Order: sequence, then C-alpha cells, then structure tokens
Amino acid sequence: MSDNRQNFVMVPEPNTEVVVATPLGGLLARIQNALQRLLPGLAPAPETEAPTRPRLVFAFDATASREPAWATARQVTDALVKVLPGELDVALAVHGGSMLHTFTDFTDNANTLRDRAAGIRCLAGFTRMLPILARSLKRPGVRVIVYIGDVFEESLARGRKLADELAARGIKLIVLHDTSDAAARGNAEIFQDLARRTGGCVLPFDINAPDKLRDLLAAVAVYAVGGSKLLREKRSELPGALVLLDHLDDRRK
Repeated sequence: MSDNRQNFVMVPEPNTEVVVATPLGGLLARIQNALQRLLPGLAPAPETEAPTRPRLVFAFDATASREPAWATARQVTDALVKVLPGELDVALAVHGGSMLHTFTDFTDNANTLRDRAAGIRCLAGFTRMLPILARSLKRPGVRVIVYIGDVFEESLARGRKLADELAARGIKLIVLHDTSDAAARGNAEIFQDLARRTGGCVLPFDINAPDKLRDLLAAVAVYAVGGSKLLREKRSELPGALVLLDHLDDRRK
C-alpha cells in the first residue's frame, strides 16, 4: 500500500551520524572519506575526551506501523533533558526502512532534540534495534538506552551478546514496549530478556497517555544521572519514579 507521506531523505545533517547498510565495506569507507573531505562540516569530530556529564540514548522504531506512536514520542522528548538541566546529554537514535539512519550527537538542549525528532518520518522495513545497541557501546559516557518499539525481528543470540556487553559497561537498557497491536505482545519476553541482562527493565508505552509517558521519561532521565539512589530521593517530585522503581525491582525477582 502506498501513500503520500514523505519518506526519509538520506542526506547527512550537521552533527548527525548516518549508518548505511551495505556489504561493500571498502567502497563504503572510500565514499564516506570522500564526503568528509568535500563536506567536513557534516561529520561530527571524533571524541578526544571523556564526557563530563552522563549520557542517554533515546532510541525509536520508526517503521511504517509506528507512525501514531512516533507522533506521541515527539511530543515528550524534551522530558529527557528538562528534569535536571545541564546534567544529562541525550542523543536521538532512530531506525526505519530496515536501517539505522539517525544517531545524533549528544545534546542538553531540549529544543534541538525536539526539532530533530520533528523532522523524522516513519518508513516501512524490518527492525534495527541491535545496530543502535552496538553504536551506543562505542560512545563513551552512555548510562542508559531508552528504546521504544513493538516487535523484535533480529537475531536473539546477537541481541543477548550485545545486552551482556552493555551490562559489562554498566549501560542499562530500558524498553518502552508498545503492545497496542496484539502481534507485539508475543515479543514481551524477548524485550524482558534483553533489558534484564543489562539491569534494566521493560515499561508500558501508551500512546493515549502522553502525560504518563512524559513522567516515565523524566524518571528515566533522573535514573540516568544518579541511578536508583537519586530516583528514590526524588520520588515525591516525580510521578513516574515509583513506576520505574517498581519495574527495576521486579527484574530481580
């Protein structure tokens, strides 16, 4: 089925990494090098120092079926960087069209994050959650990966390996699982397995309750900065703190 929605335009934007799947590794490297020579401003500079603030990757499945959920998520992305201003940097990672096409630089600017999210449209394809996990492992300072999705269509063995590597690095995976489609409910155990291997958890994602989603993301942001200790200290201020703490506690049962 076709429609008139705008598809992704695969043109690099400033401070954005673009991942293109291809078996021609050598050719791809030469093309990337040529682009960097011609358009040096499009490639983010290599990180030479460890980040001074904790980092969180906000990742999203933006395949065609995810349009309603993506619209909701765009409305609440600022919750990740507004709770503790200046203490958390966030990168946006999105897959669609069977590829990881967006992995931005980290920022503490809510407007920048929201504007980048607003420019992304959904595109049909298979999920590409695992490249997001792999890319996050290469970025220093990442403490939490928040992934919003409904189904898992990749190698479970590879996913478990990456989850174990995340755990070794102290990176938690928190999945907001959208089960509005009945077919997605069969993937609950997979997401639970991957998240629990990292010390993270799976939370409900309700596109009809953006305020609750905002509360959850705010709690996740606090957790990324100060772990369970800071989250408990702020539970009276954050409606989503108790929900997140309950799910983190459940993972140990």
